[in-house]
Amino acid sequence: MANIKSAEKRIRITKKKTAINKSRKSEIKTYIKKFDTALEEGNINEAKELLKIIDKKLKRAAHKNVIHKNAASRKLSKLTKKLNEAELNKAV
Repeated sequence: MANIKSAEKRIRITKKKTAINKSRKSEIKTYIKKFDTALEEGNINEAKELLKIIDKKLKRAAHKNVIHKNAASRKLSKLTKKLNEAELNKAV
């Protein structure tokens, strides 16, 4: 355990930031699960709305250094690809 006052403060700050980052990641995962469920049920309009929300959340998380910007782009690209395939299958 730290004895120096500044080190103790850094520990408290780190705990707080870790909790915030964990919350943000969890929220993103929840939205992605909702997106997948909407696609499985065939709700393409709902999936499009969720994709917009996920896009915003991922970009914010990348900006705040919760996740790497390339990881955010990769996840968004993967989800967009899923949506486009679902739209094509629905049209056919």
